[in-house]
Amino acid sequence: MFFGNSNEISKKDKALRNIMWAVCGKIVSLLGVLVGAIIVARYLGQEQYGIMNYVVSYVAIFQVFADFGLDLIQIREESKNPSLRDKIIGTVFILKLLFAFITLLAIPITLYFFETSSEISYFIMIYAFSVVLNTTWVSRNHFTSIVWNEYMVKTEITRTLVGIIVKVALVLMHMSLIWFIMSLVLDSFLLATGYILSYTKKIDSIRKWKFDKELAVYIVKQSFPLLLSGAAIVIYNRIDQVMIGSIIDQSRLGIYSVAVRFVELLVFVPTIISQTISPMLVEIHQKDGQQYERLSQVFLNITVSGCVILAIVVSLLSYPVVYLTFGQEYIGAASVLAILSFKVIGDALSQTSGQLIIIEGIQRYASVRNIIGCVTCVVLNLIVIKHFGIRGVAYVAVITIFVSGTLADFIIPPYRRIFCKQMQSLFMGWKDIIHIRTLLQ
Repeated sequence: MFFGNSNEISKKDKALRNIMWAVCGKIVSLLGVLVGAIIVARYLGQEQYGIMNYVVSYVAIFQVFADFGLDLIQIREESKNPSLRDKIIGTVFILKLLFAFITLLAIPITLYFFETSSEISYFIMIYAFSVVLNTTWVSRNHFTSIVWNEYMVKTEITRTLVGIIVKVALVLMHMSLIWFIMSLVLDSFLLATGYILSYTKKIDSIRKWKFDKELAVYIVKQSFPLLLSGAAIVIYNRIDQVMIGSIIDQSRLGIYSVAVRFVELLVFVPTIISQTISPMLVEIHQKDGQQYERLSQVFLNITVSGCVILAIVVSLLSYPVVYLTFGQEYIGAASVLAILSFKVIGDALSQTSGQLIIIEGIQRYASVRNIIGCVTCVVLNLIVIKHFGIRGVAYVAVITIFVSGTLADFIIPPYRRIFCKQMQSLFMGWKDIIHIRTLLQ
């Protein structure tokens, strides 16, 4: 009994340490992105900063096809079959390389049909090289599968700090936009190098990775549904910026992107709450269904109510927040941030319900939520973008997250019970905000 308890404590300590490293890495990464954005945006100005974000968003949409949903499948298969580590990693790595090169061929074709300017097309093709570098994420996936995030987070923190130093140097040397695009590729190169070095130092040589044709067929079949879901998520999170750059202009995209930088920080709040509380709910769900129903509602209530407060505060303070960070030139982003800040409420509803769907094992129709969101985002943006500009796009972003993460749960019959919980958390959840300790007992 003693050894059993000791092992259980050891597992909990390892899991807690892993979560702490993951949280630390995410916080540093998000703050680093914000600091870097402030430095670069102030130097480049609205139009060039808009072009830079257009390039990043354009390639991000294709990145999901290069990933092909392989990351989650690799982590799952390695967790189930640790003895097949080299075969799984090697197979996924070759598949990623294959899809990355296909993506590199597809990008210039789409640029031709979009009739993008030669300068922006050139920038996109430079940054697209990061798609190949991102194949080294197979190393990171392995550390995730063995619950050992420490070395990956150290690599990411180092990349973030070096990236900020490089951008400051570029500003001090008065370099042109192309150098900042190349600095983004350098960020990917630093990550790729760090991941490979961490793997070879702590795990084994990458020369032992092996490709298995039969396993490759199996993995591709398993990952395809995740590709559809992942593509829908990336499209409705990035397509608005691509559409602003294509339909309006790059200056307005630069302003809109400033608001997006702050929203990325906000949505981390429901993410970390969900990731922290979910393991506890998994254990409770297995032991006591009645207690799970009660505590899962408290979980939704606290997360959503907290994000409602956060959204209101940020919306009210949007003008001083933008002015004190990005400056007067980007003050137009304040009105956009005042709208986009409410996206954090939709994210809270979406992420908490998504966790319950996974815990209860009813994720079969989860991809439908994302597809509904993708269609909603594209259609509404086509309707409003010419008439209402970036503010209209901001309203669409908020509507989209509520449609995909909440209304879709009403549309999908197996999720209607969760939809009822969402509605209770949205309108009555404030009553449980004082009971936050309940989830931690």
